[in-house]
Formats: sequence, C-alpha cells, structure tokens
Amino acid sequence: MEEIDYKCMHCGNEYRGSFDKLIPIERTCPKCNSNSIRRAKKKPRKP
Repeated sequence: MEEIDYKCMHCGNEYRGSFDKLIPIERTCPKCNSNSIRRAKKKPRKP
C-alpha cells in the first residue's frame, strides 16, 4: 500500500491517503464529506 495525494473537486481540499490497487475504497473528503475525490496531479519540482 502506498500514500498518494488526493484532491476534493467540491471544496478543493488536498490530503494524503493510502492507495491499494487490489482493494478499491470509496473515498470521502475529510473536510466536506463529498465523494467527488480525484488523485491530485503531481506538482513539478523546480531544479
């Protein structure tokens, strides 16, 4: 299981959570309880 970043499409909250391909989990935002959660895009690092 790995930790990845998620983003709520309803309120914009970003948080880290566990991810496992074998066990799908329906996620809810810890801030607004919306189930409109997506994997957050990685922000590019500046050299």
